[in-house]
Amino acid sequence: MDGGSLWDPRVTANIHAAGTVLWRTAPKGFGVEIAVVHRPKYEDWSLPKGKLDPGETPVLAAVRETEEETGLECRLRRYLGHVTYPIPGHRKLKRVDYWAAEVAGGAFTANSEVDVLRWIPLDRVMDQLSYPMDRQVLRTFTRLPAQTGTLLLVRHAKAGRRDRFAGTDFERPLDASGRAQSAALTPNLLAFGASEIYSADPLRCVQTVTPLAEALDTNVITEPLFSESGYAAARDAARDRFVALASGAAVRVVCSQGKVIPDLLDWWAEKDGVTLPSARNRKGSAWVLSFVKGRMVAADHLDRSLSVGVVKP
Repeated sequence: MDGGSLWDPRVTANIHAAGTVLWRTAPKGFGVEIAVVHRPKYEDWSLPKGKLDPGETPVLAAVRETEEETGLECRLRRYLGHVTYPIPGHRKLKRVDYWAAEVAGGAFTANSEVDVLRWIPLDRVMDQLSYPMDRQVLRTFTRLPAQTGTLLLVRHAKAGRRDRFAGTDFERPLDASGRAQSAALTPNLLAFGASEIYSADPLRCVQTVTPLAEALDTNVITEPLFSESGYAAARDAARDRFVALASGAAVRVVCSQGKVIPDLLDWWAEKDGVTLPSARNRKGSAWVLSFVKGRMVAADHLDRSLSVGVVKP
């Protein structure tokens, strides 16, 4: 099972699905419990998951399917990788991407897909699951603490060519493709519980996260240190500011530029001993950075192609 980068060109699947390792703090605060669902159609016990709708991203499908099967709202955290397997009786290959997800509200009600939900202590959940692949996903989950902080690092969306814009580069706005990327980013960032928004001060950076700010009814806080010129002039101060934003319970979104993000992540990953997945860091893409006690423990990349063409069987 691979983790880190959501889009893996080595895997060709006919059917795409997504799911979660849904967890909560056990009653009275003793340990972690995992949601396991019983599907009467298959008479099995599994993790919440389901197929993507046409044009839907795995991120959004993971949240939607979890709520449809369990009645519970959730907040995604780190990416747990994917499993790929053949569908019995069909010449089809299915890929399921998984995220750790914390319960954020709702209540279970039996439905046509799931008739029972059980909360199982983490140290006993392996025996409850019907499939080795689900246990494989659980093993990835257990390698790090369930509770992690999240920082969402976004490269600004497309803004046309610099040589075709009459104004200053600072004032160059998003083009039509960039505005579409910005709109597509918004629900995907909200799936991780985005709550505060920071941006480098060039207009195209601020515009990339403006739809998210409008959805949250909040303001974009500009950070000149996160621009290419600001970062180059005061790299240590900029890095310190990024690290400060990664602390605390808030899920912060930071929009920056192409010459900042790779250098920042290389430094941060080396400092905290994290191996970064291969990623092109294209415009409109995002990094989901996970932290435990201020230390980065995982870095996952969401490419700018946030949706995939899916043909439902």
